[in-house]
Amino acid sequence: MKGASCLFAPDMPAPATRSRMPIAVYTLGTAVFALGTSEFMLSGLLPEIARDMDVTIPQAGLLISAFAIGMVVGAPLLAVATLRLPRRTTLITLISVFGLGQVAGALAPTYEILFASRVVSALACAGFWAVGAAVAIAMVDLGQRARAMAVMIGGLSVANVLGVPAGAFLGEHLGWRSAFWAVGLSSAIALVGVVTLIPRIPLPEQKPRLRRELAIYKDRAVWLQIALIALAAGGVFCAFSYLAPLLTDVAGLDSAWVPWVLGLFGMGALVGTTVGGRIADAHLFGVMFSGIAASTVFLVGFALLAGSAVAVVVLAFLLGFSAFYTAPALNARMFNVAGAAPTLAGATTTAAFNLGNTGGPWLGGAVIDADFGFRSPAWAGAAMTVTALGVAYAALRVQRTRGAGEVSRRVAGNVAASAETGNVAASSEKSAQDTAADRARS
Repeated sequence: MKGASCLFAPDMPAPATRSRMPIAVYTLGTAVFALGTSEFMLSGLLPEIARDMDVTIPQAGLLISAFAIGMVVGAPLLAVATLRLPRRTTLITLISVFGLGQVAGALAPTYEILFASRVVSALACAGFWAVGAAVAIAMVDLGQRARAMAVMIGGLSVANVLGVPAGAFLGEHLGWRSAFWAVGLSSAIALVGVVTLIPRIPLPEQKPRLRRELAIYKDRAVWLQIALIALAAGGVFCAFSYLAPLLTDVAGLDSAWVPWVLGLFGMGALVGTTVGGRIADAHLFGVMFSGIAASTVFLVGFALLAGSAVAVVVLAFLLGFSAFYTAPALNARMFNVAGAAPTLAGATTTAAFNLGNTGGPWLGGAVIDADFGFRSPAWAGAAMTVTALGVAYAALRVQRTRGAGEVSRRVAGNVAASAETGNVAASSEKSAQDTAADRARS
């Protein structure tokens, strides 16, 4: 079991005692609830939006793609643009712009204006995620990074459990615009929390320099982590994005069951985030390997057991658990390998997750369009997560190689120090002998 013991060995020393998580981190998680609700709620509002805006459902679906692409592009761009700005001020500005984007969406008279509001909201959302993650990391000890990220991701999990179903309910009973108004109100509450509870985070004495920040992209460990995050997230959302037709057309469930099963996925996500966040700081690679492997098993289970309604419902909860159990470790690992540029690390993580959230559903749609059926996205997702396991193994080898190199450098330094000490001692001994000889001669 040598390999297993190495795999689950701590990646970094954990503090002897756990300090309480700052209230400001929970405030960021509350803001993420509003962000996550806005990002995912359109999946339950597309028919209403399509009818009201006189567009097709695929055209309405482009509003989801616009948000995801805005997140991918906006995270690094806004991280760079706000690099030298005060963190608290940046968060206040971004959550304000995001809230105004929701109001613009609620008032949008045309599809084009609604599309533009989604792009603006996505850019603000991406920037808030990037800067917020860096602020959360800055407010906690080194051994609490994954727990801090779990709190933020927990806001996203609660959005899936409560926010998205609530948005669908409002859309059905009060019109789709009411869901945008509700998210705008949540954004205003989050703004009050940021203003009153987020402390001033001082910028480092040495001003951040773009060239030094961008230097993290020369590190292959960073690129391996980007690929790992994108593949792990993409594999899950490749299948999850097409869960509704799988439930109704393959498992034989009534469409009324779909929101409940989606909520069950969110419940699994919330539990997984809590569990993963508590153990990931001590076992980053252990959590990543076990979580991604579990997702692979559950995706294969979806493909093989899709005809059983009971099996699909149970697997929805388990897949939510495994996906979000892994998320805190994936986030924290990026901050470890890109620690020289924490804001860009947060932005890169956000972009990587959204690459997966965009690429996975695209692949799932491609295999459905190729007439492989509604089970095929689960197989395609499993292929992505298996690839993610290979990338995780490559990342582990890079870390072990660097760890061995660090040990070698320390040993060499100790040897050199010992040799220097030995030379000094020998010189002192010779000096003493010469002195004694001089005394004898005199």
